[in-house]
Amino acid sequence: MSDMAKTVIIEEHGGPETLKLVEREVGEPGPGEVRIRHAACGLNFIDCYQRSGLYPMTLPHALGMEAAGTIEAVGEGVVHLAPGDRAAYSSAPPGAYCEARVMPAAQVCKLPDAISFEEGAAMMLKGLTVQYLFHRTTPLKAGDTVLFHAAAGGVGLIACQWAKSEGIRLIGTAGSDAKCALALEHGADACINYATEDWAAKVRELTDGKGVDVVMDSVGKDTFMGSLDSLKPLGMMISFGNASGPVDNFNLGILGQKGSLKLTRPTLFTHIADHSACQEMAGMLFGKVVAGDVKIRIDQRFPLEDVAEAHRTLEARRTTGQTILTLS
Repeated sequence: MSDMAKTVIIEEHGGPETLKLVEREVGEPGPGEVRIRHAACGLNFIDCYQRSGLYPMTLPHALGMEAAGTIEAVGEGVVHLAPGDRAAYSSAPPGAYCEARVMPAAQVCKLPDAISFEEGAAMMLKGLTVQYLFHRTTPLKAGDTVLFHAAAGGVGLIACQWAKSEGIRLIGTAGSDAKCALALEHGADACINYATEDWAAKVRELTDGKGVDVVMDSVGKDTFMGSLDSLKPLGMMISFGNASGPVDNFNLGILGQKGSLKLTRPTLFTHIADHSACQEMAGMLFGKVVAGDVKIRIDQRFPLEDVAEAHRTLEARRTTGQTILTLS
């Protein structure tokens, strides 16, 4: 089977206008690969970073890091998937914005029947991110307190529910009262409107001046110093994104001055690089969703053809919950 599939590519780095929809040949899977036909694709900030050149790629290149659909064929050596299986993934290389593709099989995960394709496409990158934040980055236990920025976003709403399911107190920040209400509805213990309040001072107030055990910050330069100021001594700062731009020119000595703080900059793709680890992480995520502890909220849907508008909406921070690209 060697058919054509609509695929979104970029030929140069830049704004959403650089996104092009083209027809590409799909081909057959080689050893360790699968061919998957997508039902829906996920949208994430990393896609914007790759498109803009913040995370440079060799061009031309297809975009997109997650999707869900049906396995059409498997290559030699693939034993955890079979033709006809429902599957979802978040993995490299980019190329998920398409109707079908051939890709490495190791990070493609069998999707439980109880989870829809749309949920699968919306949850993998963000849900696996939350899994490593809470289980693979620094020890967290019931009763600990976490500060989570962008708590009403796609990762944030999963994190709010995840924290509640494990007895962890989550203090969120968001950019409006409506977004704060959404975070509270999904399990946040408190949520601070950073547009109207001094959020770092409020965090101190909410923790009786002690600070939080862990900060999970995907915003970047706009929140970085305030996040450090929100930690208790020996606390852990997890900087896992840069929606407001990258943090640069940082003096490590500040960590000592502010209480011997710890700082890490993880990426999901390091955590899921090992096949067994990836499948185990996905199993925990699927378990949370099937049990009802985590509900995947899809608030925006764009046809694949409208991918540029989807990028504009995401970058303008006009989204809540998850955003997906639909395929007719």
